[in-house]
Amino acid sequence: MSEKRLCPHCGQPLEAWIGPPESGWGELLVCNNNACVYYTGSLNDIRYKDEDNHLGCRYAENPDNGYAPFALLAWLPEV
Repeated sequence: MSEKRLCPHCGQPLEAWIGPPESGWGELLVCNNNACVYYTGSLNDIRYKDEDNHLGCRYAENPDNGYAPFALLAWLPEV
């Protein structure tokens, strides 16, 4: 992939990530910046989860779908 894509929330380059084989995903582009506001602010974005659940989201794009953005579930340590 020659085009460098940036996270619209923090401006950091998105990094290639290969989804698990059973997911059907190919290569995805993910913001791995732990200080990104999308990531740090996502702890409260998921509804109906236990209070002690630390699931959050990372900003991601799918190159196979026209770089459509989506929220990739991720573990979010206490901030």
